Formats: sequence, structure tokens, C-alpha cells
Amino acid sequence: MSQVHSNLHRSALSDWWQGTRRTDIWWTLAWFDIVLRYRRSMLGPMWLTLSMGVMIGGMGPLYSSLFGTELSRFFPHLALGIIFWGFFSSIVTDACNAFVGSSNYLKQGYFPISLFVWRSLARNLIQFAHQIVLYIPVAIWAGISLSWSVLLVLPAFAILIVNAHALGLLLGLICTRYRDVTQIVTSVMQMLMFLTPVFWLPESLPGRAKYVLWNPFAQMLDLLRTPLMGGVAHIHSWIGILFWTVLCLTLAILLFSKYRRRVVYWL
Repeated sequence: MSQVHSNLHRSALSDWWQGTRRTDIWWTLAWFDIVLRYRRSMLGPMWLTLSMGVMIGGMGPLYSSLFGTELSRFFPHLALGIIFWGFFSSIVTDACNAFVGSSNYLKQGYFPISLFVWRSLARNLIQFAHQIVLYIPVAIWAGISLSWSVLLVLPAFAILIVNAHALGLLLGLICTRYRDVTQIVTSVMQMLMFLTPVFWLPESLPGRAKYVLWNPFAQMLDLLRTPLMGGVAHIHSWIGILFWTVLCLTLAILLFSKYRRRVVYWL
């Protein structure tokens, strides 16, 4: 009992670090989430790759014709857009249920709550790894030549992980307390999919509509997709996403410090 009491009263930083450093726990839980989801399936997680490949293969020629864009130029753009958007959307929606979906663990004993945010993020990273391989044949077919700018994907992906974890803590706390927020977030993500250049080219926007590119998901997509297509992301995407990162981290720290002990009582 004394051990439980001391754990509940440790500092927010200590609580976060205890959950973050236990990679053996949250990575194993994430892996078993994937294994159980595809239990008794012949292809297992490869269904993730197959279903995404069918979607990209079917939408590529159609949308290329609709937008009047050369297929060799549009196909990689669409493939990366769908792959990364699936990753973004899954991170956000899973973050809403990070604590609710782990209620059995949290009710039965002490666990640092950040551990379950990492679990959700690790699960999505495993799914993303199964899907990003689809870009390799698309890039080879389109004849994309990569330059040194492809290395910019690494800091961009690091920023994505930081934002994903902060957003996981933020949404996890809010959605555990107010369950209706999950439905609101899901609806907003569906709307943002069409306001983000996933299916369309940014240069096709008229001048008065350029404001939609300040959407943080559009900026993050630009930072990740453009280097993989042999280009360099716009500077305003770096500025915008860094501002968003600071804002997201600040809010996550404030809520985590104040409400982390109440999660068990909200479940």
C-alpha cells in the first residue's frame, strides 16, 4: 500500500519517465495488440499492406484523370498522402482511447499513464511500417530520384513522434474525462482529410484558399512527403509545425501535471 501511495505522489516528470523508459512493456503490449487483431488470419498484419495497396492502386489512375495530372507525378504524391494520413488519423483517434482502452491495467495496479500513450503510438508505428513499404515500388515505377534533402525526413519524423506523444497525453486525458470528445475528434479528422493535400495537389489551390495549408497536418505532410519525392519542404511548414509543437507540448505538460492522478477515477 505504501508503494502505491508513493507512486501516486511522485512528480509528473518522474511519472512520465517511468512510463517512457519501460520500452519492454509498452512495445510488447503494442505487438500483442497487432497479433490479437489478426489472430487466426492467414496473412496476419500483411492485410494492412494489402488493403492499403489496393486503395492506392485503385485511386491513383482515377484521381490522376480527374485532376488532369500526369500519373507518374501524381501517383507517388497520392501514395504517400494516403499512407501518412492513415498514420496521422490512426494516431489521433487511438490517442482518444489510450487510457479508456487500458482501463483493466490502470484499475488493477499502478502504471505510469504515459506508458499507455507509448503503447498506442508503438502500435501505430508497427502498422505504419507495414504500409510505408508500398512506396518503394511506386517510387521505382515513377522514376523518383532522391537527393540529400531526403535526410530531412529524419528530423521531421522526430517532430512527429514528439507531437504524437504530447497529443496522446492531451487527448487521452480529455477524452477519458469527457467521452463525447472522442466523437468530435473523429468527425474533425474526417473533415481535415479533405482540407489536407492528401488527394489533391497544393499548387492547384487558388490564391485565396492557400490558408488551408496552415493546417498542421498539411504542414507535417509537406515535411514528410516532399523530401521523399526529391524536393524540399516549404520553410513555412517548418515554422508552423514548430509553433504547433511548442503549443501542444505546453498544453500536454499543464494537463498531465494537474490531472494525471485522476485518470483512474475517471475510468
